[in-house]
Amino acid sequence: MARGGRLGLALGLLLALALTLRAKPTVRKERVVRPDSELGERPPEDNQSFQYDHEAFLGKEDSKTFDQLSPDESKERLGKIVDRIDSDGDGLVTTEELKVWIKRVQKRYIYDNVAKVWKDYDRDKDERISWEEYKQATYGYYLGNPAEFQDSSDHHTFKKMLPRDERRFKASDLDGDLTATREEFTAFLHPEEFEHMKEIVVLETLEDIDKNGDGFVDQDEYIADMFSHEDNGPEPDWVLSEREQFNDFRDLNKDGKLDKDEIRHWILPQDYDHAQAEARHLVYESDKNKDEMLTKEEILDNWNMFVGSQATNYGEDLTKNHDEL
Repeated sequence: MARGGRLGLALGLLLALALTLRAKPTVRKERVVRPDSELGERPPEDNQSFQYDHEAFLGKEDSKTFDQLSPDESKERLGKIVDRIDSDGDGLVTTEELKVWIKRVQKRYIYDNVAKVWKDYDRDKDERISWEEYKQATYGYYLGNPAEFQDSSDHHTFKKMLPRDERRFKASDLDGDLTATREEFTAFLHPEEFEHMKEIVVLETLEDIDKNGDGFVDQDEYIADMFSHEDNGPEPDWVLSEREQFNDFRDLNKDGKLDKDEIRHWILPQDYDHAQAEARHLVYESDKNKDEMLTKEEILDNWNMFVGSQATNYGEDLTKNHDEL
C-alpha cells in the first residue's frame, strides 16, 4: 500500500474511532470552545511569584525551563523578545501588541501541530496544500478501493467525513483557489481559533448532536452528547444539573430546542478576555511614566515580572520568523 494510502487508512480508522466514542460518551464532555484555554484565571496567591505572568508571556512549557539561564542572559533574551512584540517598530509596546503576543504564545501549539503534519499533505513541496492533495492523502486509499470498505462501518465514516472536510476546506480557503496557505490550512485544522471559521464550528456541532436531523438540538440530544444510559440506572447529579442548564441558560427562547444562534452562544461564549486582562496588568505594573505604553527600558526594569530569575529556551523561537509564532 502506498504511503498516502496508509496515511488515509490510518486517519480513517481514527475518524471512525472518534465517531464511535462521540456516539456513546461515558463521561462528561466539554463542547465550549475557548481559544485561549491554556490561559485560565489568575490564581489569587500568585501576586508575588509572578508564575501566571511568566506562563502567559512565554507559555507553560517555556516558563518551566527558565532556571537554565542567568538573570543577565534572561534579560538579554527578554530584550530580543520585546523587539518582536513591538510590531510597528516605534520603540513602544502597547497593550494591543502585548495582547496579540500573548494570544499567539498561547496558540503556539497549533502552529507546531501544522508544521509537523505539513509535509504529509504538501506532496509537490510547493508550500501550499491543494484540496486534491489533502483528499488523496486522507481518503485516497478509500477512494481507490471502495469495495474493501463497502460492508464496514468505515464506509459510513468516510462517506460522511469527505464532504464535510471539503466544506471546511473551502471555508478556510479565503481566496477561493482551492489551495491552502499555511495560515489557511491552520484554519482548516483548527477552525475554532479563527473568526471566519466560527460558523463551520457551529454547523459541525449541530450535525454531530442533532440525531433526528431536524436542524435543532433538543434536550435529550444535548444530554446524549455527554452521557449514555448504558445500564438504564438513574442519571448522575451532574446530568440533572446539565438538564437545568439547558432549560435555564442554553434554550434562550424557551422553545425546548437549540437553534444555531443558541448553539453559538453556548459553545462560543463572548466572555472574559484573559489575554487582554493580562496585557493590561503587565502594562499597568511596568508603566513608570503612566503613558499606558511600555518602552523596552520599562520592561527590562521590571524583568522579574515578565521572565523572573529563571531562564527561557526561547533561543529556538528567536531564530524563527515572527509570522511563524
